[in-house]
Amino acid sequence: MITNGGHHHHNAHNGTSNSNGHGNGDASRHQPAPLVEYPNNLTIPDLAYFIAAPTLCYELNFPRTDRIRKRFIMKRLFEIVFLFQLDIGLIQQWMVPTIRNSLEPFKEMSLGRMLERLLKLAVPNHLIWLIFFYWFFHAFLNLLAELLRFSDRQFYKDWWNSESVSTFWSTWNIPVHAHLVRHVYLPLLNQDRVKFNRFWASTVVFLLSAFYHEYLVSVPLNMFRLWAFGGMIAQLPLSVFVNRYLKGQSGNVAVWISLILGQPLCILMYYHDYYVIHVASTSN
Repeated sequence: MITNGGHHHHNAHNGTSNSNGHGNGDASRHQPAPLVEYPNNLTIPDLAYFIAAPTLCYELNFPRTDRIRKRFIMKRLFEIVFLFQLDIGLIQQWMVPTIRNSLEPFKEMSLGRMLERLLKLAVPNHLIWLIFFYWFFHAFLNLLAELLRFSDRQFYKDWWNSESVSTFWSTWNIPVHAHLVRHVYLPLLNQDRVKFNRFWASTVVFLLSAFYHEYLVSVPLNMFRLWAFGGMIAQLPLSVFVNRYLKGQSGNVAVWISLILGQPLCILMYYHDYYVIHVASTSN
């Protein structure tokens, strides 16, 4: 689950831009600036910049661009406003009615109708997820980086070409992946008390990621279920199966199927449980 892909983030902090050629933003312009050394970095402005910057890995000296491009900002602003409204419209007009219509099949435990609702929800859910991915990782993070003159624009790689589950998880969200590699994976490999090999260090990172996925869902819904956690854990045997039996395009197809069907299945599970706990129980 963890590969050397996370180290690309650190290469950018040595003064080279990580623009990957997939539209992540052209930010290769740099201006020489005096290097900050510890403890001169212990200032409120330095902390504020790190909190606002689109990265989860702190550095003494972040790569910077020499100017802010107004036309680039206007393009990203247009994308942010348009795609946000498009996603909201698709959720309200396409996803919400489909989810509401799925409650009766779940009550009756009709497997055929449940499968039909799952497949019916998979199309809008995946379209909305793809739009949100572009909205956040390309438009929003590039806008934020441009305003802060932050030149490391490698927020994602070509995850859509992933031929294994582990490749997908190490390429679709570079800031989080780099953070986990730097602050969890590598410390586990390098510490002396308990010996972790690469597999178990990767497994610990994946379990931590699964916990936070569940946390981000359970807290807003005010209920504790393990659908998101279980969905993440299911990626472990799926990853082993894909690595062992599926190669090339077959592995890529398996990754896409897990994305297209896994998310709507979790959504339906949470909606059913939320209705039972918060709606049906209060109405009775």
